[in-house]
Amino acid sequence: MVALSVAAACCGVPLAGQTPQVATPRQTEEDEYTRYELLDAGTAQFRITYDVTATTPGARFYFNPIRRGSEASDESVIDLMTGASLRFEIVPGKQARLEGHPTADTLTSYIKVQLPRAVPPGGEVRLMILKTYRDPLSYRVEGNRVVFERSLGIRRNAVVLPRGYELVECNVPSQVLSEPDGRVTVSFMNPGPGAVALVLRGRRLPS
Repeated sequence: MVALSVAAACCGVPLAGQTPQVATPRQTEEDEYTRYELLDAGTAQFRITYDVTATTPGARFYFNPIRRGSEASDESVIDLMTGASLRFEIVPGKQARLEGHPTADTLTSYIKVQLPRAVPPGGEVRLMILKTYRDPLSYRVEGNRVVFERSLGIRRNAVVLPRGYELVECNVPSQVLSEPDGRVTVSFMNPGPGAVALVLRGRRLPS
């Protein structure tokens, strides 16, 4: 009997009275879209609007990373079905791993969003996450130009230049649009399997 119990334990078979451990499912999402609004030149700040659909069955939380090297502020989260604001907190990666995101980077902080309802099997919860980043390496000034240089893993993206700037360079095929307030928007889709290394430059227009 002792030998059988040892063998069962070694093979991962639960013994009598023990509850089998269930692996936490990997966090999944769909339909991601990110909009970067570059704030005034010299601030190194940009406002991010991130639309995402949480699809992990049974999930009560969604974890959105705060990219290392970026200082985040002015965060908020909206349930796109109702327009209601959702509760959230900033947690370290180790906590995210324990609370529903088993593949979270332990060196990264996350926005832990409390979903308005558990994700049903085959269903979804649509979110809008808002935050402002300060990141001098990604957004900087070179003479009379602003440069936005960033690796973007999301497929659908848009970058809005600060008011009074025109687009002079972009290294990915893009659609150039005009906002109602006159700002220039650069919109593109990443068709590849990996992140795109975007480099975008805007030039100040004569006053």
